[in-house]
Amino acid sequence: MTELRIDANLVAETNAQQAEYLAQDYDMLAGQLARRNIDINAITERAMAFEVAVPSWGTGTGGTRFARFPGLAEPRNIFEKLQDCAVINQLTRCTREVSPHFPWDRVDDFSELRQYADNLGLGFTCVNSNTFQDQPGQQHSYKYGSLTNTSQAAREQAIAHNIECIQWGQTLGAKALTVWVGDGSNHPGQQHFQHALERYLDSMRKIYAALPDDWQVFIEHKMFEPAFYSTVIQDWGTNVLCAMELGDKAKSLVDLGHHAPNVNIEMIVSRLIQFKKLAGFHFNDSKYGDDDLDSGSLHPYQQFLIFNELVDAEYRKQEGFAPCYMLDQSHNVTDPIESLMNSAEEVQRSYVKALLVDREALYAAQADNDALQASRLLKAAFNTDVGPILAMARSRQNGAIDPVQTYRAANYRAAIAADRPSSGVSGSGIV
Repeated sequence: MTELRIDANLVAETNAQQAEYLAQDYDMLAGQLARRNIDINAITERAMAFEVAVPSWGTGTGGTRFARFPGLAEPRNIFEKLQDCAVINQLTRCTREVSPHFPWDRVDDFSELRQYADNLGLGFTCVNSNTFQDQPGQQHSYKYGSLTNTSQAAREQAIAHNIECIQWGQTLGAKALTVWVGDGSNHPGQQHFQHALERYLDSMRKIYAALPDDWQVFIEHKMFEPAFYSTVIQDWGTNVLCAMELGDKAKSLVDLGHHAPNVNIEMIVSRLIQFKKLAGFHFNDSKYGDDDLDSGSLHPYQQFLIFNELVDAEYRKQEGFAPCYMLDQSHNVTDPIESLMNSAEEVQRSYVKALLVDREALYAAQADNDALQASRLLKAAFNTDVGPILAMARSRQNGAIDPVQTYRAANYRAAIAADRPSSGVSGSGIV
């Protein structure tokens, strides 16, 4: 096993300083939940089983279209990104998988990369393709689109890259390909809407045909950016229509920052679950647009309501329900490791709170059209402080009771700075 960068003794020491208070808080919460006929240990076990994947590109400092402010000891390649991901999982114990992005994370030997991840206790989930940027040495430009480009040669190049990503993902042990394209237009009349979508579907059919039997393709939509007049896959409606057109192995990915303002995302999630087309999530938060803020930093109740639909599907044993949970955010002023740990905890928090909803009582209130009582039942779960459950779940798995505090005590960045001199470029792949 490759040695983890944070000493297990330090984790144990910081936990020991907080263990007594955690036990008190946990016992108090256990009593409160018992009065609601909820077994806290059963909920803690569910929390321990919960997982959300870390995006490899999220371990580097991101930015906006205008600026990026790199931090100390940023990862310069996928191996160093995995080192940081291992630290995140060591402390949170709910981020065992990594979502890689190609060609940013391309290596010469993918078997070696998989072994390296195995040694760190990590695995790989959905692989992501990149046809929204031109790469060095690329023959055909994506300036005017990739899978929808009017140039057949450019489309074939983009298709080949996606198929290549599937092959790399197979070696890594992944089971899905996420496809997001920045294709669109910036001027009215620039693009024929229907012809562009026809070209997209024609390209995706070739990618779909290359999927192994046990693989899926996740379609990701985005309302705007980089195109600001029209985007080919702009919303969940176009997304799910394309997924239905392609077949059972195509599903719709929900990025929380990719919707129009004030859209009812939890209803969209419910619809996708109903028609067996929910691929999973890119969790983040947003104020104005695709801001990629830390999960739950602005809209924790919305995130809880989304998980209410997800847990409801679990409760009802909804057919075909097996979503992939991933983070996707950008860090401009924070340490990416701290933000990813914070987001993982907040996503897990929303899940655990949703487990506390009295489902049968909620169904009864809905059947009686008792709007206020239905709302009160949801608020009762949302307003419950489940922090002791999350901390106990980590503690029982030798994680950190307080991940950020322990990380800071380890002074991780300073400890590895000599091993990671700045390369002068972003290893994250983000602006």
